[in-house]
Amino acid sequence: MSPPRTHAESQPKIRVGIILGSTRPGRNGEAVARYVYEIAKKRTDADFELVDLKDYPLPLLDDPIPPSAGQPHPPHAKAWAEKIASLDAFVFVTPEYNHSTSGVLKNTIDYLYGEWNNKVAGFVSYGSAGGIRAVEHLRLIMAELQVATVRAQAWFSLFTDFENFSEFRPDPKKEQSVTTMIDQLVSWGRALRSVRAA
Repeated sequence: MSPPRTHAESQPKIRVGIILGSTRPGRNGEAVARYVYEIAKKRTDADFELVDLKDYPLPLLDDPIPPSAGQPHPPHAKAWAEKIASLDAFVFVTPEYNHSTSGVLKNTIDYLYGEWNNKVAGFVSYGSAGGIRAVEHLRLIMAELQVATVRAQAWFSLFTDFENFSEFRPDPKKEQSVTTMIDQLVSWGRALRSVRAA
């Protein structure tokens, strides 16, 4: 006889979007995001999908009414809004440009408000300094959107985790940092589902 299921196991799985935060030609982020996805999809405690910003092309934010006002989104933002609304948690895969995240990621984040609220985010970054400063900015942005962020994060250096600054060859030990971040993300994602339900 199998042991009784815990409360968490009896709940529907949370849905996690691994958001690829660069659209540049030749981007390094695609290999990083796929690496994270391959680790994540082995799990049975959540469902994961890659969300590529190239599939949601948006102009520079052009909505005259702030998204926090709760008004209908412009037609070109509806698919993006529906995708984020369908997810319970997010892993942002971000480069670091000039000590911050990418412009395209910031722009797509800014298009929405309510769809982000009371969810959780984790971070995977890459760059010459591991992308750490980009994540610090993203944490501030997430706080304003009422998105909780987990402490654990994974980062990759262009000097040690990429060959010739372009071929992704991560240190095998980095897999544990990705796993730890996802562990925290899933736990918080389950907890925050009850907040949204209330």
